[in-house]
Amino acid sequence: MKSRWAYAKRLNTELGRKIAGAVTGYAEENHADVIVFEYLETKGKISGRKKQKLHLWRKRDIQKRCEHQAHRRGIRISRICAWNTSRLAYDGSGTVVRDPGNHSLCTFQNGKRYNCDLSASYNIGARYFIRELLKPLPVTERSLLETKVPSVKRRISCVYADLRELFSEMEILRAA
Repeated sequence: MKSRWAYAKRLNTELGRKIAGAVTGYAEENHADVIVFEYLETKGKISGRKKQKLHLWRKRDIQKRCEHQAHRRGIRISRICAWNTSRLAYDGSGTVVRDPGNHSLCTFQNGKRYNCDLSASYNIGARYFIRELLKPLPVTERSLLETKVPSVKRRISCVYADLRELFSEMEILRAA
């Protein structure tokens, strides 16, 4: 039994190396400046039927390896809060309902069917850009933008539609 678990552990380690190499290779190939990850909480008790399967998933190892490889290649790493990235629709229509037959598809509140992971990726990218757009601004300008686009105040509820609205308000503010 020990040898099988050791074999599974070696397979997982090798899979983590390959995934991390593929992620950083893809980022370098496309001239990315930053790789954005969800900040996945790894503390706490793992409960449920699939706890061993989840426990063997090497999320922390993959992110650490990506971080080391990216820094060697001159790419920055950023982490975004993972709350509601998959639950909220990127177009701002509200929460999504997962398709029971195909769990990778979801239905938005307005009836549109879309890929859950792609919607979550839009939301992750939007949260990163919202943070990067608002961070360097003076407090007065930031609070003015937050009153015009109130949804960017709470970053755990930000979606891609909020980023587009914030960007258009910033353009109006710069033009004036």
